[in-house]
Amino acid sequence: MPKRIFTLLMLLYSSFTFAQTPAQKIERAFSAFQSDPQARYAITALVVLDAGTGKTLFARNENIGLATASTLKTITAATAFSLLGKDFQYQTTLAYTGNITADGTLKGNLVIIGSGDPTLGSERYQNKEITVLSEWAAAIQKAGIKRIEGAVIGDDRIFGTQTTPEGWTWQDIGNYYGAGTSGLAWRENQFDIHLKPGSGINEEVKLLRTIPEMPYLKVVNELKTGASGSGDNAYAFLPPYTTVAYLRGSWGMGIGKSGISAALPDPAYDLAFRLQDTLKRLGITSGQPATTARLMALENRPVPVITQKLSTISSPSLSEMSYWFLKKSINLYGESFLKTIALKSEKAAGTANGAKTEIAFWADKGIDKNALNIIDGSGLSPANRVTAAAMASILFQVQKEPWFNEYYRGFPEYNGMKIKSGTINDVSAFAGYHTDKAGNKYIIVININNYSGSGINRKLFSVLDALK
Repeated sequence: MPKRIFTLLMLLYSSFTFAQTPAQKIERAFSAFQSDPQARYAITALVVLDAGTGKTLFARNENIGLATASTLKTITAATAFSLLGKDFQYQTTLAYTGNITADGTLKGNLVIIGSGDPTLGSERYQNKEITVLSEWAAAIQKAGIKRIEGAVIGDDRIFGTQTTPEGWTWQDIGNYYGAGTSGLAWRENQFDIHLKPGSGINEEVKLLRTIPEMPYLKVVNELKTGASGSGDNAYAFLPPYTTVAYLRGSWGMGIGKSGISAALPDPAYDLAFRLQDTLKRLGITSGQPATTARLMALENRPVPVITQKLSTISSPSLSEMSYWFLKKSINLYGESFLKTIALKSEKAAGTANGAKTEIAFWADKGIDKNALNIIDGSGLSPANRVTAAAMASILFQVQKEPWFNEYYRGFPEYNGMKIKSGTINDVSAFAGYHTDKAGNKYIIVININNYSGSGINRKLFSVLDALK
C-alpha cells in the first residue's frame, strides 16, 4: 500500500475514533469484553449514567439481579446516612448493680451495656482496646470499688443472639471477614493466629500463638504446609459462641505474613473477660467468672437491674465509620448498620428486618423493590441479587444529599476512579463515580457473575477505560 494512502486511512481512523461519543466508546469496549473466553459462561451487567442528569449513556443486562459482593455496601452506607444521620453515634455504658460498701466491696456486678457499636476497641479510632480498658478501670477505681462480689457481665442483648446473616457460607464464617455482629462488639470481632510453615510440603504448620491469648478457646490445627508461592489458603472454622476452632487448608512456605485473623466467637464474653483480667492485675478481684447476658439467659438468670452508671463511651460518627466501611470493606460494619436501621424503624434488630426497611426506603424513592433482593448489609452472602440499574440509580440520587461528600470520601480509588469493589466466588464488581479529563462526570456500575479463570479485574478496567 502506498505510504500516502496508508497515511490517509490512519487519519480517517483517528478522526473516527476522536469523534466517538463516550457511549460509543464504552459500547465498543463492552462488546470486545463480551467475546473474551472468561466471560463466555458469565453474565455481565454495565450501567453508565451521566452524573449530572442521570441520563443513561450505556446499559447492558441492567435489569438482571446479580450477586453484588461488596458493592452492596454502597447501598447500605447510603441507607445508614439517610436513616441514622451522618452524626449518629453508638453509646457503650459501664455500670454496676447492687451497692458499694464502706470498705470498697461492690455487692453486685459490673455490667457493660452494648448498643451495637462495631468500632469499640478498634485500632482505627481513638477508642482503642487499651484506651477503653484504661478508662473503665479508672472509673471503677474512682467509684471506690476495690473488690467485686459478682462478675463482669457483657450485656449483648440489643442485637439478639443470631450473629451471622442467613446465607453466609460455612467457609466464610469463622474468618475475620466473616465476623458476625454482636450487641457488644469488641476489636472488630476478630483476633490473630500466628503461624509458621513446616520445612516441607504437606508438613504440619506450627501454631505459635493467638493474639491476644485466649485461654477459653481451644484451637485444633489441621493446617498443612503448601508449596513456596502458594500463599495463604488457611481458613478458620469457628461457629459463633463455640469454644473450639479448627484451622484447615494450607499455609505456603516463604509467605510474607505472620498468620491469619479469625472471628471472635463471642465478643461480649471476650470483652468482659478482658476487663475482669485488667481489674485483677490492678488488685480488684471478682467473686465470679466473667459472663454475658446471653449465657445468663441459658442458665435462666436475669441480668440484675442497674444501680449506677460509671462511664459511657461514644463511637465515632457515622461519617467516620462509613469512611472505613467503604474504604476497607469491613463486613461487620454493614451488618451492624443494617440491624441498627431495623431498631431505628422500631423493629426487632434482625438482619431481615433491616433489609426490609432498606428496601422499603428506596422503593419510596422510586426504585422497584423487586430489583433489590437484599440478604445482608455487606454483600458477603452470594444470595444477594441487585440490578445494576437500581444500584446506579441510588448512586445518582444520593449526590443531592447534604451528607454526600462524607459518603463519597470513603470510596476507594481503583483504576483512577472512585469506585467500590466487590469480590466473592466468581463474582467481581465495581460501583461508583468517575470524572474524565474533560470534567465530564459519570456513575458506573459493572458486575460480572460466573466468570472463569483469574485476573478479571484488569479486563473490567479495560472496559471502563473507555470513559477516560
